[in-house]
Amino acid sequence: MPEILMVVAPSLFRDEEYEAPKAVFEAHGATVTTASTECGPAIGTYGCRAMVDSSLCNADLSRFAALIFVGGSGAEVFFDDPDAHAAARKAVDLGQTVGAICIAPSILARAGLLDGRRATAFPDRQADLEAHGAIWTGRAVEVDGPFVTANGPDAATEFAETVCALMGV
Repeated sequence: MPEILMVVAPSLFRDEEYEAPKAVFEAHGATVTTASTECGPAIGTYGCRAMVDSSLCNADLSRFAALIFVGGSGAEVFFDDPDAHAAARKAVDLGQTVGAICIAPSILARAGLLDGRRATAFPDRQADLEAHGAIWTGRAVEVDGPFVTANGPDAATEFAETVCALMGV
């Protein structure tokens, strides 16, 4: 059974971008661990309470088949976060699927991981992704190598299904 690490902001993560993918992952038999800046409850934009099992800096990434960054305005806390960048780079080094939705693809772009790769995100992130070398597609969901990016809550289920397909579950 694959394990997936979902990373949420401590507050103002986008509820649907956490809840819908988590439900899809679990329906495909995956175990989901939630990480953030610290353990305890994280609160979404519309009141979703996600119980954070691990701080991102202490997560044993070798356990997971995928690393997923959840969007929402709170995800800005990870844009230039060295722990988030290191986790994303390590996940790639481990051969994992790496996903980001809404504004969270900026985390991957700023970590230097989307340079020369096709990507999408919430439309206001286009300039940021392009400034960090990504090839903007504007699609709802985009796949390039191990990376799955998506543009927002309406794409949350398709995003999760795409991650599962890439993982072979």
